[in-house]
Amino acid sequence: MLICGAGPAGRALAHRALAHGLAVTVVDPHPHRVWTATYAAWADELPEWLAPEAVAVTIERPVAWTDRRIELDRRYTVLDTPALRDSLDLTAARLVQDHVTRIDRPARHTTHGLDLPSVRLGSGQVLPAGRVIDARGVARSPGLAEQTAFGLIVERAHWPEPDTYFMDWRDDNGAEPGAPPSFLYAVPLDDERMLLEETCLAGRPALDLPVLRERLLHRLRSRAIPLTGDEPVERVRFPVHGGTPKAAAFGAAGAFTHPATGYSVAAALRLADSVVAGDSIWPGSARVVHLLRQAGLRALLALPHSDLPLFFDAFFMLPPAAQRAYLSERENLSGTATAMAKLFAALPWRTRGTLASAVALPARRTTRSSL
Repeated sequence: MLICGAGPAGRALAHRALAHGLAVTVVDPHPHRVWTATYAAWADELPEWLAPEAVAVTIERPVAWTDRRIELDRRYTVLDTPALRDSLDLTAARLVQDHVTRIDRPARHTTHGLDLPSVRLGSGQVLPAGRVIDARGVARSPGLAEQTAFGLIVERAHWPEPDTYFMDWRDDNGAEPGAPPSFLYAVPLDDERMLLEETCLAGRPALDLPVLRERLLHRLRSRAIPLTGDEPVERVRFPVHGGTPKAAAFGAAGAFTHPATGYSVAAALRLADSVVAGDSIWPGSARVVHLLRQAGLRALLALPHSDLPLFFDAFFMLPPAAQRAYLSERENLSGTATAMAKLFAALPWRTRGTLASAVALPARRTTRSSL
């Protein structure tokens, strides 16, 4: 198996392929790069094979703030990024430091014997393999909605609140009335550190990082959270859609990213064994759920800015099973459709009209800005 890309998705797939006895080649411009992003997941999404040390913190009941405090009845985990990378051991793999310029699929008919897929590298070298999987993520494009965030890592002792915030939509970030909204994501990284991150959930275009920085600083000042000015910084910008649901792509490149959260790492961890085994991970139900999630993204982008807290208030008041179906169960068509129907019914009529119009439009027609 040849895997293009050594990020979390590619490395997870390579690690599990090695565990199943396959010969593995991984191609990446920087295969030994240190990961610095923060990754998190719902605890029930993680596979049993994941090393325990890869989980840094488990939060029993994270909190969402809309116009009220809502406890979420689902365990949430923050991963230890260095430990996660180290646990996905690639010692037995062949690592090639280069970039892939082209992936060639096998021809249907050939007179030259066995025709294998191959990749062409920047160096000009061509590498054939029994299977080639693209795990290089999704390139930025003006047509794609993105998630952006600016975060500071502070001492946990300086965080006065007992809650962990999955989303905090309270309006103490200094944004002008009617401006595109952003929320606070506040999670512990370990016993001593806390990540406080101002987040634009999805936008086309998304809010710029300097705007999010100013909002975060304003929010923290309003809550009397002390800063030294030397806090480590986390910057986030990536497309929340744009991958292709096909067997030869994996991770964000394979449309694993959930457009309502931006999460894809847990899906990659969970699906790695199935891909190694050659199982289909895109049955008809998963493809329809994917389309429903894209419709959900169009609906989010179309909502008036002032309606975002109302929308998420309705979502987080759904039964936990409905929330789980929409956020995590990629093959649960009936559960996803039921969750969306329940959410639609819980919203006021004016919001329903906006959502219905947005869902009916092709993605390229929905051009509202940022969430």
